[in-house]
Amino acid sequence: MLELARNLMVDSVSRLRPAPALRLGPEQTVAEAVELMQAHRVGCALVCRADRLLGIFTERDLARRVLACGLPLSTPLLAVMTPDPVTVHPKDSIASALRRFLLPGGYRHLPVVDDHGRPMGVLSVKRVVHYLGEHFPATVYNLPPDPQAYPLQPEGA
Repeated sequence: MLELARNLMVDSVSRLRPAPALRLGPEQTVAEAVELMQAHRVGCALVCRADRLLGIFTERDLARRVLACGLPLSTPLLAVMTPDPVTVHPKDSIASALRRFLLPGGYRHLPVVDDHGRPMGVLSVKRVVHYLGEHFPATVYNLPPDPQAYPLQPEGA
């Protein structure tokens, strides 16, 4: 477990190979975003003007801000995106990224930005989980679902 904690502090976000960023303009529509996200099988798209990150549009935004409110799919992304999203830098530690995922709101996607704030990619919780499973299989796969739970009866015959 100590090795896992050390590696999370030493390994950087770039080691997780963030996915390329899907970019859309703020005037583009929800329908265009959904089509692009489906075509690339991803859960979010970055909303940018030139090289400036304005926001992120996720499946959660689609459900909560568009469908639940009965808005048309022709709604511009600027009206329904999450503005000024929490971001990570490629040189940030994985532990730092994990802390950002756990911020209030429960993020599943974090835009990866360079030193000038330009979007470079997207880091997903899924990539972190794969990293943990690949690099620490014994630690990950041998954890009980709930360490505080005890079986009422012994297992086996």
